[in-house]
Amino acid sequence: MKVLVVDDDVVSRMVLMHLIDSCGSYEIHEAEDGEDAWRQLEEGLQPAICFCDLRMPRLSGMALLARVRQTPALAGMRFVLASSASDYATMAEASSLGAGGYLVKPFERDLVLTQLAGLAPHAMPDGESPLATMARLGIDRERLLAYLGGFAQQLDSATRELGALIRSSEAADTAEALARLEKLGAGCITLGLESGATRIAALAHQPLEPGRVDAAIGAALAAVASQIARTEGLDH
Repeated sequence: MKVLVVDDDVVSRMVLMHLIDSCGSYEIHEAEDGEDAWRQLEEGLQPAICFCDLRMPRLSGMALLARVRQTPALAGMRFVLASSASDYATMAEASSLGAGGYLVKPFERDLVLTQLAGLAPHAMPDGESPLATMARLGIDRERLLAYLGGFAQQLDSATRELGALIRSSEAADTAEALARLEKLGAGCITLGLESGATRIAALAHQPLEPGRVDAAIGAALAAVASQIARTEGLDH
């Protein structure tokens, strides 16, 4: 299976290529920015999946995604955007343009594996399928999308609010932070976001540090964005 990795930062590109290689046997191609990637695609490269950095000179990840989605020959390629930004607005924009997934930096192997597993019909996706979640909750497609969007906004707000609680030396603030994280984990479980729930639950067994919390919430946001893309891909 061919995989294209696009990132103007050499270190990030090499790290992601290494993680992909550790997930299985793949023919990995690399591009130093969006223009380089577009040239390779125009010359006939047809990867099954493209991992692309969001912000790059010459041609951004969003701009490359827009070109790809306007090209019938590339319609079957899964496109995963990568960024250090974990805000919902960015993920929502990526989803609206047709991104099939979203990775938050720094990259982690289990999240990369989830994106690759989505290419195989028999592989386990990131938690429940949207259809299974809809059946379990007794809701339709539009309601699930509304729930996922609302939860993403909740996660986005929590990133800022939890930071202040974690930096406080008060025991009550730490307890409140843990309680809020528990609720976010429950939200992940309710919406079938297994990887997000696992990452947030792991925080209860580690010292609460802003970096760890941001990474866990970023992973949950990425899971939400991926689930939104999968839900939007369902037939009405």
